[in-house]
Amino acid sequence: MSTPTTAPPASRRLPRGLRRAAAALLLAALGAPAAAGAAQALPPAPPSVADAREQLAGLHVGYEDNVGYDRSAFTHWITVSGTCDTRETVLKRDGSGVTTDSSCRATSGTWRSVYDDTTSTDSSSLDIDHVVPLAEAWGSGANLWTDAERRAFANDLAVPQLIAVSASSNRSKSDQDPGEWQPPASGWRCEYARSWIEVKYQYDLEVDSREKTALTGMLDTDC
Repeated sequence: MSTPTTAPPASRRLPRGLRRAAAALLLAALGAPAAAGAAQALPPAPPSVADAREQLAGLHVGYEDNVGYDRSAFTHWITVSGTCDTRETVLKRDGSGVTTDSSCRATSGTWRSVYDDTTSTDSSSLDIDHVVPLAEAWGSGANLWTDAERRAFANDLAVPQLIAVSASSNRSKSDQDPGEWQPPASGWRCEYARSWIEVKYQYDLEVDSREKTALTGMLDTDC
């Protein structure tokens, strides 16, 4: 994380994404897809490059500090529908030919990890990545949220925040932002940058200067 440059805002408006997350969880509980249209094999589409540039320009650049971060402050995974929690819901959404048992655990299927362009038929080899890591969110403003708001963020199906990827790529990324880590598969970097920006925009989270520079470069080079 960057060295603090300015004090964080004294207060924040209710993030847009919290309303969208609640709506997505309600739709999933009712058996409807989180986004309109046919079931998708990847997270909700991020904004266009032009819209991502506009969103990035609108993000506050300044204070980021994850001091006091505790992963347990972001409750996950939660029940989405029946016996299915958020992890299993994402596995079904992101895989091909996925079958599940009575506990909603994926017993078969094929998944492509877009971060490192690998394929797996074993769901236990996959992690569900928070595109904007929980520690990053905490240091960017989520430390000011309520527990319920952090719970909604950690399980949000309405924005491109959750994705099934190989455990190795997810753990290589850890809590790093795009100034420190980008997907090894260069073909996904444009999507990744736009997704990152969308999540930060929807949740009114800050960026640091190195992070913003990296995102700008990704939009310029990879899109």
